[in-house]
Amino acid sequence: MKKIALVFAVVGIGIISISTQSCKKNDDTPATPKPTLYDSLGGETLVADPTGTNGATIEAGRLLIRNIIDSTIFVIAGDNAINGHFIVLLSEVTSGNLSGFQELSKNLTDFVAAGTGSTHYTYEGLSMTAAHDPAQNPRMNNKATNADMDAFEADLFTGAAKAGVSSSNPALQSVGRIVESLRSQVVQM
Repeated sequence: MKKIALVFAVVGIGIISISTQSCKKNDDTPATPKPTLYDSLGGETLVADPTGTNGATIEAGRLLIRNIIDSTIFVIAGDNAINGHFIVLLSEVTSGNLSGFQELSKNLTDFVAAGTGSTHYTYEGLSMTAAHDPAQNPRMNNKATNADMDAFEADLFTGAAKAGVSSSNPALQSVGRIVESLRSQVVQM
């Protein structure tokens, strides 16, 4: 009888030990990722792409960023304070050639998406210094000043408002801080 009781005790302790081990948090379990700025802009949820055909979808975060970028490009086009930097682009668009606009939109959308934490997009364009240096980027007409950067930032917030995003939106404020952090690379005069 003592042997049976001992066997049950050993089996019981074994079951309790196994149960306790399985209830412990596994240190190898990856932590839940902290939401990124990209997540707060809509993240990876797929939505219908209003510019696509045949039921094309786009990540909600990318769509919002693209809408803000495109609106901002149009605001800049009408802003005499800085549109002189984009004579090549404006000439192309005026003549009906949208390829430069589409490339700029894609590059800037990729840049912002990657910079805000998207895991599906990377920016493969020029560095910010090279992109804003006419000697390295023939699409730029002249180097940017601090006043140009200030005008760009104002146009960014105007473009965001046209895309339906309030300037008081915390996510947009964060994007604005990212843009401001690039001032030393963009301003070259």
